[in-house]
Amino acid sequence: MPSISPSITSAFFNSFSHRSLNPRFLIRYTSPESRIGTSVAFRTVVKRSLSFLQGSGAARALSNMSANGGDTEKSVAIFNLSPTSALKIQKGDITRWFIDGSSDAIVNPANERMLGGGGADGAIHRAAGPELRTACYDVPEVRPGVRCPTGEARITPGFKLPASHVIHTVGPVYDEDSNAAASLSNAYRNSLRVARESNIQYVAFPAISCGVYGYPFEEAASVGISTIRDHCNDINEVHFVLFSDDIYSVWVKKAEELLRN
Repeated sequence: MPSISPSITSAFFNSFSHRSLNPRFLIRYTSPESRIGTSVAFRTVVKRSLSFLQGSGAARALSNMSANGGDTEKSVAIFNLSPTSALKIQKGDITRWFIDGSSDAIVNPANERMLGGGGADGAIHRAAGPELRTACYDVPEVRPGVRCPTGEARITPGFKLPASHVIHTVGPVYDEDSNAAASLSNAYRNSLRVARESNIQYVAFPAISCGVYGYPFEEAASVGISTIRDHCNDINEVHFVLFSDDIYSVWVKKAEELLRN
């Protein structure tokens, strides 16, 4: 039987609640080469534990076990978007999120230069490593200093991130955009379009424009969730991985309103 190193054991317990696991399951998480297999195994356990929710239009998982990168003390809110697509909302660190490391992507709320910034943009660049900035430099400018105009999206590899790709999109500055709702909707819609074109099946969004860009939470949630509902075709799962309790609560409440059967 392979030994379990202290660093791997520590990382595992930081990511998932240990109270619902057994020692035999822990051994599945000991090899750093088996990240993808580990993810599939964990997702199988989650799906079985939530099987009673199948067929519900909008249901909240009451288990402590959340998706990768999530807050294990928060439940995951799960909603049906279509017969083949689901929306999952959780509180957590989007830089740690992944599903299978090959067909998954996190969305970076970038600026038009695409060279990093503050908030989630800076955190994603730091977690991905300097290779991400280099890849962004290689994205052609559409005009001086602009690689990704507001509302559009670009894709790069994820490099050191656990997710395989980063989809960069630029949301509107709320007080400066004459049609902020349209610009925000375009950011979500184009991110999903880029995901489909790149055969991405699992996409995780932050709350685009809800940081220094000043978009009111309830309005942003309404635009984001309704756009995803209308443009989720060919995407297996769309996730929101949100960094604060107040944003998480607003998103779940709005999803319950908009996605009620």
